Amino acid sequence: MSSEIDDLKWLGGANVRGRTIGDVWQFEINEVTSQARVYKQALHEFFRTQMPLRPKWGEFEVDIQIHLNPNFPQIDVDNVAKAVLDGIKSHVFVDDSQIMRLLVEKLPSESEKLFIEVRKR
Repeated sequence: MSSEIDDLKWLGGANVRGRTIGDVWQFEINEVTSQARVYKQALHEFFRTQMPLRPKWGEFEVDIQIHLNPNFPQIDVDNVAKAVLDGIKSHVFVDDSQIMRLLVEKLPSESEKLFIEVRKR
């Protein structure tokens, strides 16, 4: 990522933040949990209070990175993906049937967080 993109302003607070770069939406959730509903609720609250968006039609690609400390208990990527998609559905895109590509990966990290990038195809 270029420093120009890094300097773009994030909206939100300590738990969830997001930004838009053209047809790309980026979000960070500074919490990882096996309770997947937490992601959905946090994202809905973020969109309601910090970043109201009108959902778009068309095809999308979604990348979800789960940054985990190696000592963190194991979590299932499919549960995280479903909760995240439910959390951004009706805000970035109308329905998750619009997603043409989905990549979910776990990455080793010192601290836990989710990084989500949604791109219009």
